[in-house]
Amino acid sequence: MFVGPTAMRLWGLPLPDAWSAAEPLHVCVGPDAAPPRGAGVKGRRLVPHRARQMIFTGAAVVDPVAAVLTTRSALGFAQLVAAFDALLTTAANYPGIKAARPMATRDEIRCRLDEWGSFSGCVRARRALDMAREGAESPKESETRVLIMEHGLPEPMMQWIVRDGGDLVARVDLAYPELKIAIEYEGDGHRTEKEQWRADIRRQRRLEDLGWIVIRLTESDLTDPSAFIGRLARARAARLELATA
Repeated sequence: MFVGPTAMRLWGLPLPDAWSAAEPLHVCVGPDAAPPRGAGVKGRRLVPHRARQMIFTGAAVVDPVAAVLTTRSALGFAQLVAAFDALLTTAANYPGIKAARPMATRDEIRCRLDEWGSFSGCVRARRALDMAREGAESPKESETRVLIMEHGLPEPMMQWIVRDGGDLVARVDLAYPELKIAIEYEGDGHRTEKEQWRADIRRQRRLEDLGWIVIRLTESDLTDPSAFIGRLARARAARLELATA
């Protein structure tokens, strides 16, 4: 069966790096068999109770939960949360996923963790599942949410809808609605697609007209979050001070 990152790519689950032709195929066999070897192949053994064999897109592959768990060591903590978010999401617009959603429930994943028992990274995996949420719509949104929480700030609401009377103004990635603070992750499409860029500007202006602070971030902020976290913390402090004045 395909396993690990190869299985995640087949299912359309998020990985931190784009696929390249140099990436090996990860293949698993039972504990008593010799792992396959050869150019472009990375073989490993996997005990049978840790994966269900499935046929997906014509390939024998481990089930989605096992795909994530067998990739765990290659994922940062926020990326592991994002992978669990992708398993749990019911969002039709989540990018890349090729199967019906949700791919697993929280209880199903917990049961699988119990079946796996003690393994390297099990505490980290359980903590990541505790931080996973069902409503995520993109991996970067998940990583942003985890980044905020890991820096000691409260968990923001996901996909918050802002209305002006009966008019829909925006559905923001993350928000502190009681403070009117919106947090938006900007992928490259927001920069390179002219109409998207113009729509983003109009949307931000409407939010600001309604008294919202809009904090936008990019991939570089996930790599070096100090400026983003500082700005968010200052915005929260200012709004909290205003609320208690």
